[in-house]
Formats: sequence, C-alpha cells, structure tokens
Amino acid sequence: MNPKKLVVVGGGAAGFFCAVNAARMYPQLQVIIIEKTSKLLSKVKVSGGGRCNVTHACFSMAEMIKKYPRGEKFLKKAFHQFFTTDTIDWFKERGVELKAEADGRMFPTSNISQTIIDCLLNEATKYKVALEVNTAIKEIKKENNQWVLTTDPERKIIADFVCIATGGAQKLSQSDWLIKLGHSVEPPVPSLFTFNMPKNPITSLMGLSVENAVVKIAGEKYLQSGPILITHWGMSGPAILKTSAYAAIALAKRNYDFTTIINWLPDYNENTLKDKMQLVRFDMASTKIQNKNPFALPTRLWEYLLQVSEVKAEIRWADLPAKEQNKLIKNLCAQEFVVKGKTTFKEEFVTAGGIKTDEIEANTMQSKLHCGLFFAGEIINVDGVTGGFNFQNAWTTGWIAAKGILE
Repeated sequence: MNPKKLVVVGGGAAGFFCAVNAARMYPQLQVIIIEKTSKLLSKVKVSGGGRCNVTHACFSMAEMIKKYPRGEKFLKKAFHQFFTTDTIDWFKERGVELKAEADGRMFPTSNISQTIIDCLLNEATKYKVALEVNTAIKEIKKENNQWVLTTDPERKIIADFVCIATGGAQKLSQSDWLIKLGHSVEPPVPSLFTFNMPKNPITSLMGLSVENAVVKIAGEKYLQSGPILITHWGMSGPAILKTSAYAAIALAKRNYDFTTIINWLPDYNENTLKDKMQLVRFDMASTKIQNKNPFALPTRLWEYLLQVSEVKAEIRWADLPAKEQNKLIKNLCAQEFVVKGKTTFKEEFVTAGGIKTDEIEANTMQSKLHCGLFFAGEIINVDGVTGGFNFQNAWTTGWIAAKGILE
C-alpha cells in the first residue's frame, strides 16, 4: 500500500510548521514543501531586523486576539489549541530558547533569525520532509478522491492532502487558482506600512522618536497610541504601524491620500491643555519659551512646534499672544499632516485579505468546501499588528493544520 502524501504549498513559517509537525505526528506520511521562489523562510530571515520576532509575550487569549484587526473570532477558537506558551515550549524542546524584551516582543536568545531557520530545517531533515523550490502551482483540482496539482513548468503532483500556506497575495489575481475551487477571497491590501509626507517640514527631524503619541485618521474611527519615529519620508514607529493595520482597507480605498492627526501630548486635549497653558504662563512668566519646554517633548520637536505655530523663539511665556498660543495648543494636541502614499515597513510585507475565515474549520484548518484541503498562515484572512503576532498566527494555524491532517 502506497503511503499517504501531503503537499504543502509555500515554504514560509506556516508551511514549514505544518509540514514538520505533520511528518513528526504521522511518520508514514510522505511530506513535500513546494515553494515558488528560490528562498525558503524568507520572512523569518528578515523579521525583527534579522533577529526574528517569533511571538509576543502575551499570555491572555482575550488580550492577544485584540492585536488582530482581522480574524479575531477565528483565532479565538484556534488559540485554544496552540497558543503563545505552546510556541515557546515547542522551540525550547528543540534547543531554542526565546527571550522577551521590554515591549513584549520575543526573539531567540541568539538574536539571530538563522537560529529559527536552522531549527525548522533540522526538523524537516529529521522527519524526511522533501523541499522543492522554484516551483509554482498554477492549478489544483480533485480527481478520484485525490488532489492533482499542476506546476509551472508543466508537471502533475498527486496528493492525498494539500495545505495552502502561500502567504498574503499582493493582488487578487494571484488567488485565481483557489477561487476556481469555489473559495471566496477577500481582496488583498497592504497592512503594516509607514506614512509618506512629501516635502513636509517634519521630515527635517528624521531620526527623532517620541515615546508616546496618539494617531488618528481624519474622517475615520481609527485611533492608536504608542511611539512615533520621524523619518526622511514621513512617519513610522509602532503607533503609525498599528494605525495602518487597523485602517488598511479604509486607506486603500482612499488610495493612501488622507490626513492624519497627531496628538503629541496624549494626556491632554485642546481644552485641558488651554487650562494647563495658563498655569505654565504664570509659573514661567519671565522665561523664554524656547528655553523651557514644560511638556518633556524632545527639544528638536519643541522647537519645530514653536516654529510651525509662528511663536517667536525669544518671546517670554508671559508675552505669548493669544493667537499664537491657540496655534501652539492645536499643534500640540491635533496637528494635521497630509499623507500621500505609503512605504512598506522594512521588508516585512503583510497583507489584509485572503481566504474568508467562515470557509475554514478553525479546529482543523480544513476547508469547509473540500475534504483534504487545508490552509495555514497569512493566506487566511487574518493579520496582526507588528510585534510577533503574525508569526504566532503562522505557528498556530500551521500546527492545527498538521493535527487536522493526522485526524
């Protein structure tokens, strides 16, 4: 009797995790990973600046699912089977210790992504998982209760089980071969991107970071807080990236032409800051405004805000005219920036969109339309903010798919 065969389409984190776990759980299973490019685990390599942000030190499922703009309900079920603690234990059992940093991101103690890559490749070798690169799948169909995958260049591969783990598509047409199976696909749009602000004076402060600010999108409900980094093209940092993730679909519809509103002082709004200003003016009456920044903002940012508010640097607090004071208050609490375009965050391309979650069984990752067809990772309409959440989705769905195939 011929052994059963599993073909995993996609050589990224989710695909590898499904393949190596399926091969380990079911030794008789023949497992092959097919990758269309020449590179395996490419996102693992570049993640976290080459350190690999494996997961996030969040041990509450209720809190964890809040980090996913799309797929929250789906992951709520999935995390009961394989969660953060399971990821940490899985790598530890294979000699890879993870460490948590102050912001909750978790990395291998080696601080090198190759540690994670080597671990997964070693598992593939140990459990005889075959690897095939530079092979694209252009069609998949079922014949005589088995899957027939047609590759480019032309070749047919027969499989009993297929797990699709191709990651996020950059355009809907890349999912045509899955749509032909009857599955519905949410059109992909970029998530986790930085804001471009061409020729805005703020870019002269490139390299400056603000520890905590609030980011809003004008005319939308989205609001996020956290650090902001000024870049030579505009703004980046966790607060911007989180906003881009939650507002991904809305901003795509606007063709990335919108206005963002920044509150540099999250503890204040325009009304409460006006009251605070009166106290500051009284306490620092004879002090030059430029010489005394009462809000603990970076010096360069304070000087910039005075300049765009048309406040003369040498003026004393007591002599600050009402018009300039109101401008300064507005810029401190609700400064508007015109955004025209986006830039992918480093090399970490993440998309919103993919196979609709209501067409996948969360307890097995099996298609509700086709027996023996499974999905894992970003091909599913699930995506998280930056910080290790997208990798956790990959490990969770990859492991559940492996277990689902075994069952």
